[in-house]
Amino acid sequence: MARPALTVVLACLGVFASYVPIGGVAVSLPTIQRGLDASTSDLQWISDFFILPMAALILTFGLIGDLYGRKKAFLAGLALLAVGAAINLTAHSVAQVWVGQALSGAGGAALLTSSLALISHAYPDFRTRAKAISAWAASLGLGMSLGPLLSGTILEHASWRWIFAPTVLVCLIGAVIAVVLLEDSRSAHGRAIDVPGQLTAIVAISGLIYGVIEGGTSGWTHGPVLAAFALAVLGLVAFVWVERRSAAPMLSLDLFSSRAFSGAGVVIMLTMFGLVGIVFSLSLFFGNVQHLSALDIAYRFLLVNGLGVVFGPIVGRLVGRIAPGLLLTGGLVLTGVGMLSLNTLDTDTGFAALIAPLMVIGIGFAFVMTPITSIAVSSVPHHLAGMASAGNNTLRQLGGALGPAVLGAVLTSRITAVLPGHLADSGLADADREHVRAAVSDEGLSAAGHLGLAPEPTGKALGAIGDSFADAMHVCMTIAGVGMFAAAVITVLTIGVRRAKPHGGTAVRASGPGTASGRVPAQASAATVAAGTGPGAGSAGA
Repeated sequence: MARPALTVVLACLGVFASYVPIGGVAVSLPTIQRGLDASTSDLQWISDFFILPMAALILTFGLIGDLYGRKKAFLAGLALLAVGAAINLTAHSVAQVWVGQALSGAGGAALLTSSLALISHAYPDFRTRAKAISAWAASLGLGMSLGPLLSGTILEHASWRWIFAPTVLVCLIGAVIAVVLLEDSRSAHGRAIDVPGQLTAIVAISGLIYGVIEGGTSGWTHGPVLAAFALAVLGLVAFVWVERRSAAPMLSLDLFSSRAFSGAGVVIMLTMFGLVGIVFSLSLFFGNVQHLSALDIAYRFLLVNGLGVVFGPIVGRLVGRIAPGLLLTGGLVLTGVGMLSLNTLDTDTGFAALIAPLMVIGIGFAFVMTPITSIAVSSVPHHLAGMASAGNNTLRQLGGALGPAVLGAVLTSRITAVLPGHLADSGLADADREHVRAAVSDEGLSAAGHLGLAPEPTGKALGAIGDSFADAMHVCMTIAGVGMFAAAVITVLTIGVRRAKPHGGTAVRASGPGTASGRVPAQASAATVAAGTGPGAGSAGA
């Protein structure tokens, strides 16, 4: 096999390994919750401890690859991903899973940037590179689609810990091949890692996510929650101050002078916020209320992930003929309609009733993710194209992290608020109602597994909890759906729905789901150009 072709195969293998556990963990959350007696906020952190490092480290790993070698960055990504998965494979506490997820997320950030940078170096001509990146994007989508099915199948026969075993195996195989056969490349150009920018960004993002998750559990006026939000604001102010004065900023704030780039950033955050948030919420609802197996949950999410993979290349071809802003607006409206259609969800909703809403979400998502990076890149000068692409992907991951945090907090607070009313309608005795209310208030949904009541009161209590969960799900779906329509309005106002000449007069041609390959100048950093492509961690898997 020729070296460029081998590079593509390894890049596809690396990104596939990165995204298989995202979907796998999503459908396994109810099983993990029961196995570790985890609270809802514990599960929020299990999701976000993977996404947060991806959001915070994508830009930095792109620079590390440029400075020290993309092969080294790729191998580091495989190592981090494998070690994180191995920790989860042996986990006996929620905290151990958090550590494993954080290491895996850091590995995912390294693989996302280095794999595409290696492809860009192996195929300098944009025409052949576009085909290679399309294969990479297909592998990413395949990982997100197969991850839930693979984990669901494993959970039919083994402990939840074994869902991480395939990741370890794939990483080891990829590392052996890469060490022997993969060619290295770099593109330093006198650049340096922006340590102050990286640290202040981590403080701002982590403070925000911690405040949102803990606020939903402990209350929004709780001291540590307020301190976390204050820290997030201080971190953001410090980040802006540092980046404005840096000779080599991690993220040039000049990018945001482009209305289209800023609009694309807000749109991608809202999209990933809604999609990842409802997947998190639906997974808990399917597992804890409808008592579905992980495999049954995976079949439902396949309607979203699978259609995204199928329609991505189709939309990629349409980008060359129809204004990307028009495609984006249509996709957002479709996604919003699908989310609001799920407001009919209740404890007895069957698979057949979910097919149409989930398919609409999957198709709409493809129309969003395919043109968004192309819009971001083509809206700025050529010398900022790589940073624009990477910055857009960072905002994508941040939106994906906020989804479970915010909607998980809404879920918890809404269930707590409406549960007394549903308990009153259940026919339970006063003492039993107070016992259930206190248990759910203290332990969250995990309390449903050990209420300590007689069989008949337990059935009534579980019915009330299920109805409360369905009520909370309606609120989450409304928030996510309205967010999609708000994103559509922002698209019309900032990007427009007519074909516009890209900045600098050179077309940027979309290729494959979420890619922005094409006539981006060769002098742009391959790692940072690549960092913004692909659907990101937030699709239905995260």
